[in-house]
Amino acid sequence: MLQSERLYYREILPTDDKAMFALDSDPEVHRYLGNNPVTTIEQSREYIKNIRQQYQDNGIGRMAVFIKVTDEFIGWAGLKLEHNVNGYAQFYDVGYRFIKKFWGNGYATESALFFVDYGFNELKLDKIVGCAMVAHSASRRALEKAGLQFIENFDYGDGEICAWYEIVNPNSK
Repeated sequence: MLQSERLYYREILPTDDKAMFALDSDPEVHRYLGNNPVTTIEQSREYIKNIRQQYQDNGIGRMAVFIKVTDEFIGWAGLKLEHNVNGYAQFYDVGYRFIKKFWGNGYATESALFFVDYGFNELKLDKIVGCAMVAHSASRRALEKAGLQFIENFDYGDGEICAWYEIVNPNSK
């Protein structure tokens, strides 16, 4: 089982559709994401299918996150193989998204720290990237606390300015 101090992580399953809908239908959750909240559970189901396809295609993808002591779904976190962003053909991105009532508890930092460690020590990745909208100070702080260093701001598209962070595996040659 993948776990950090207070959280555990597992693959997102089709049965997580209601929980994912609760997460992604909240406009506040999408405030800094540059996209619109979902409006139907079918959209959440399609999103889950895409994530599950990433597991098959790339061996990694975002994972469901649960609080250990309550077994409560709080969102997702993990690594994702991204393509064609900020001039990079491909890279591994660490990310997280949580239900609003769980914000401010350090879960983003805890999960980012866990997945950076997992990416370097289990997957043997050379580098991990993180991106956050410049205005999203809490997400940027979580990336920084996880050891990622600010590199530059870039236009993600449609004028959305994002901050690009990177961390290099200290064990890489």
